[in-house]
Amino acid sequence: MRTNLTRWSLTLMVMAFSRMAQAHPGHGGGYLAGFTHPFTGLDHLLAMLAVGVWAAQLGGRAKWLVPASFIACMAVAASVGMSGIALPMVESGIATSVLLLGLLIAFSVKVPVALSASIVGLFAVFHGYAHGAEIPQLSTPWIYGIGFVLSTAALHGMGLLLGQGLHKQAIGLRALGAIIAASGAWMMMAI
Repeated sequence: MRTNLTRWSLTLMVMAFSRMAQAHPGHGGGYLAGFTHPFTGLDHLLAMLAVGVWAAQLGGRAKWLVPASFIACMAVAASVGMSGIALPMVESGIATSVLLLGLLIAFSVKVPVALSASIVGLFAVFHGYAHGAEIPQLSTPWIYGIGFVLSTAALHGMGLLLGQGLHKQAIGLRALGAIIAASGAWMMMAI
């Protein structure tokens, strides 16, 4: 299991930093821009992974309903962001989501599936809005959207694998949650 976790971690790091290696900047429109967007900010990256980890912690139907709720709400909010409608306190909402998701993991908070899906759906509004508002100028919105929806699903999947890998190591899950929560607190102070 450690080998798989190491491979997924290395894959995640390569994907997160691959944008820096592009030889011809300025060609980042469309699918690739959308796909790489969640990997380029620690706030999005941690939140997407945390949704998967918490879903794994909750178990059962939450493993697919919680990430699916996040993705659906994120996609709707992205279309609002692309339309130019203003949403207040987006950065604060994103930082708060990282903090709270970390705390939910650290304290192994168990809530009904509908409530957990609603919680992450609310967080997804801020993340989706930011994805939509930050669309590159020459991108086709739906192609860009497909990119960030697929990368979000991949990050949720990585979080699920991480959560399942640490399932029997409660201290590891709690430590991971504490690190995510501390990162969210740091982000909130930086705003």
